[in-house]
Amino acid sequence: MAFDPITPPPPAEAVVDVRRLILLLGIACFAGAIGGRVMDPFVTTLAVEFDAPVSQAALLATAYALPFALIQPILGPVGDAIGKRRIIQVGLCFLTLFSLLAPFATSLGGLITLRALAGAAAGGIMPLTLAAVGDAVPLRDRQVALSRLLVFSIVGQIAGGALAGALGPLIGWRGILWLCCGLAALAALVTLLVPIGAPEPRSRFDPVRALRRYRFILSLPQARILYFAVAVEGILIFGTFPYFAPMLEARGIGGTLGATVEAGITVAAFGCGGIVYAVVAKPLLARIGQSRLVLLGGALAAVALLGFGLAPTATIFVLAGLALGTGFYMIHNSIQTRVTEVAPEARGSAVALHAFHFFTGQSLGPVLVGLAIGGFGAATAMAVAALGILALGVRLRRR
Repeated sequence: MAFDPITPPPPAEAVVDVRRLILLLGIACFAGAIGGRVMDPFVTTLAVEFDAPVSQAALLATAYALPFALIQPILGPVGDAIGKRRIIQVGLCFLTLFSLLAPFATSLGGLITLRALAGAAAGGIMPLTLAAVGDAVPLRDRQVALSRLLVFSIVGQIAGGALAGALGPLIGWRGILWLCCGLAALAALVTLLVPIGAPEPRSRFDPVRALRRYRFILSLPQARILYFAVAVEGILIFGTFPYFAPMLEARGIGGTLGATVEAGITVAAFGCGGIVYAVVAKPLLARIGQSRLVLLGGALAAVALLGFGLAPTATIFVLAGLALGTGFYMIHNSIQTRVTEVAPEARGSAVALHAFHFFTGQSLGPVLVGLAIGGFGAATAMAVAALGILALGVRLRRR
């Protein structure tokens, strides 16, 4: 079946101020990212409050993340039809509503349901901001612009855990969710009241047409390579996160703070690696180009994964987390940039498929990495993951 084209997005010249665009979309990204993991520190508290097993309370993380991923293939083509920025604004409004209602939940099941709805609302923000930047910024400048946008998302993710840990004892889980509600409301007001750019074209959403676009995009060899690459990233990189504390404990290098705290610091270091990448992205791209940047990212991530398997001290383990974050974002941001150019006339759909494959990989990662560690040991499993991410960097460079 032939690809059914849609109205092309407005040209880059329609956006007067790209910096303002990045700032406004970045605020939206921050608001969508900050609520993702804020309930993790309260699992035990919620289990006691709602008289439920801890394992059931732990489903709150999945309840937010799974709808976030599954909504992507739906919202991508909807954004292409009625406007990406409109979907972002609607997503922020619904995120505000569900974050406001969640603290009033009278049962764990009700709380899980509201968190799932909040996750679906947040799923309409981040991927479509990437597509919106793709519409507005020429390809030669797009990777640097996207790297700036990533900073807002990364800081949001780090801030969510930090605020929950610091303010949780003072205001409780309800207060944390209301804080997230306030930030989402502020972001919604900003994006609704401050003009972002020229009005987006609007057309009727046609599900059949959307399926044709997906079929067309998946028929493109370059698209399949990029989607495969982000799925592999999700497996090899994020699949290691749940095993930071067990690896530290197994080698007795948890440090004076304990393996759990050191593992948390390693996750934060990974996020800081993204900020390091955002700082060096522009000069590195100018000096070595995108293909070599991807290769450098693969090599750096490979060294970091080996570091997890062999680190003799907690300090080196944490530094490996910083290196992994820097290397990951070198690869991931390059893939994001290319994805925004796979199908310019259906950019929202293309980015939605990218997000879907990425989060699917993240879901599979802990299972596969856990099987590898259980069967071959942590050092061997990390070495295999290192070879895999290095091979991915080499393969992407050739493209």
